[in-house]
Amino acid sequence: MEHAGALTNFIDLELSTVAILFVVGVIAGMVSGFIGSGGAFVLTPAMMSLGVPGIVAVASNMAHKFPKALVGAYKRAKFGQVDLKLGLVMGASAEAGVLYGAELQQNIKAEFGDAGSNLYVSLAFVIILSLVGSFVLWDTWRTYKSDATGLEEKPNKLALWIRTIRIPYTMVYFPSIRSEISVLITLPLGFATGMLAATIAVGGFIGVPAMIYVLGVPSMMATATELVIAFVMGLGGTIKFSLHGFVDIRLAMIILAGSLFGLQIGAIGTTYVKTYVVKGVMGMIMMLVLFSRFFVIPVYLSDLEVIAPLDASTASILKVVSFGIMAFALFGGAVAILTALLNGMARARREQSQAEPELAANG
Repeated sequence: MEHAGALTNFIDLELSTVAILFVVGVIAGMVSGFIGSGGAFVLTPAMMSLGVPGIVAVASNMAHKFPKALVGAYKRAKFGQVDLKLGLVMGASAEAGVLYGAELQQNIKAEFGDAGSNLYVSLAFVIILSLVGSFVLWDTWRTYKSDATGLEEKPNKLALWIRTIRIPYTMVYFPSIRSEISVLITLPLGFATGMLAATIAVGGFIGVPAMIYVLGVPSMMATATELVIAFVMGLGGTIKFSLHGFVDIRLAMIILAGSLFGLQIGAIGTTYVKTYVVKGVMGMIMMLVLFSRFFVIPVYLSDLEVIAPLDASTASILKVVSFGIMAFALFGGAVAILTALLNGMARARREQSQAEPELAANG
């Protein structure tokens, strides 16, 4: 049965489809290097828009994710942005969440088919993105108003309170927060991150905000450390899904090739931009992807006969609208990242040129 199911998971890869997937991979890589989410919240819906079943999009996404995350983590570590200890600790509990989430995905696929899997993934995107995206945009505005430079962050009251909790034999010092916290606090955060990663291939939606707002990790370090967690989750999730024939290695390799290129641009960009810019780009893309998935939910409901059947033209229009919004999200994200990078580099050059005469005079 698994073999027969695996045959239906593959899509025809024409030259145009390969080109689209590669470009999507480049932009997702830029997003990944810039905000540390793995770019999966772009890749999974993009693949689904091209006709890939939800569970295959998630599984193939995870397969490309762990080598890309490893490269991204190494790149960001050279800038001193990775808390390796925190990444490995949260990654351990995240792996348990991955195994549970993958099993849930497979059960939905077996019970309701591709339409059920697509609906589940799309609903999860809409719900998670509406909550996380709205909060990130609100926090972006708050950060911008309270600290126009965006270069210095202070932990909130929750994070400070977390650090006062002392549980014997569980306290671990984490360099990113310069404080000890109990690993028991990281367990549910990691599990939820892994659960979401196996469900929609986007653990960073929980992992990054959890590190920032619950643990008090600076945004730059949180997004970089999430790449370590993504590597651990991606490796385990790939093995789990591949054993049941849900990984399309062709898709994984195409988007990986594009992602590795875009990742370098995104990672460099983090060194030149202000904190609220990172948050703003993340929130903008989240909200666009939300609407992209929202418009195809009626199509899946119709396929499952939950609502009245949609005629072919209506279903086609909804899919085109969904794809168009996704394309705009990709383009808008790429433009925002490149603009922030170029502006930041120009600003750094101006500051350097202004400082050189002063150094010469003092020397």
